[in-house]
Amino acid sequence: MRTRNSGMQSLVNNLIKGAFVVGVIGFGLTACTNPSTPAGEEGYVYEKPRVFGEGGYQGTMIGPANYGMSLLRNEVVNIDMRPNTYTETFRILANDDLNIKFDFHAVIAIQSGSVRTVVEQYGAENWYKRFVRETFRTYVRDTVQKYDSGELKTNREKIAQEVTLRLQDYLSTTPFKLANVVVGNINYPDIVANAVEKKLAAQQLLAEKETQKEIARKDAEIRVEEAKGIAQAQKIINATLTANYLQHEAINAQIKMAESPNHTTVYIPVGNNGVPLVKGAN
Repeated sequence: MRTRNSGMQSLVNNLIKGAFVVGVIGFGLTACTNPSTPAGEEGYVYEKPRVFGEGGYQGTMIGPANYGMSLLRNEVVNIDMRPNTYTETFRILANDDLNIKFDFHAVIAIQSGSVRTVVEQYGAENWYKRFVRETFRTYVRDTVQKYDSGELKTNREKIAQEVTLRLQDYLSTTPFKLANVVVGNINYPDIVANAVEKKLAAQQLLAEKETQKEIARKDAEIRVEEAKGIAQAQKIINATLTANYLQHEAINAQIKMAESPNHTTVYIPVGNNGVPLVKGAN
């Protein structure tokens, strides 16, 4: 009877030990953490206490990297440190009270090694929204409202430069580094766009009229030169048409007509030089 009880006790003890081992293994598999950070980002590793302890900052890592297995409940906040483009869309009244729509693009990177500062002081992943966005928008509005609507496109580089200098100065003591600011598409109201199209069409028509005017002027010059040529020719001819020359030409014409078998010609001698009037008869 004792042997039987001893066997049962041994079985129970083995079951308890097995359960304990499985529990330890299960706890180890589920409790251990291994935070990781991808390439181009930096990770802020912190502990979330399970029951006891204060938790908090544990360290940082530059991706790609793993923090390593730990029984602590470690987690990571990854921050992209690479240059990224942040776009803001505006509808702003220009200096002449015309509502203009356009985009501004700011290219901003984060200084390497500053992930702890970004997380603890600037809102982690929300750093742009919490610390940069509204200041950026204010600088854009202040600068654009100095110009009339018609001056914006021709001064877009000047506007971008002014906003860049102000934003760089604002970010100079922070981990955020502004690369540049670019003015995107500028869209005027339809009424302005239509007016611009009409103006361009009128300018094109005016250019065509100027071209036609130039062609007409050149044509007139050609006609003047032709008239001068004809007048000069007539002057030369008039100077050479003497009475003897005309009589010589008339005699030659009479000889040619007399030799022609196709018709009969009657000569009537008239005129001071005996130059006949010529009349054809069929």
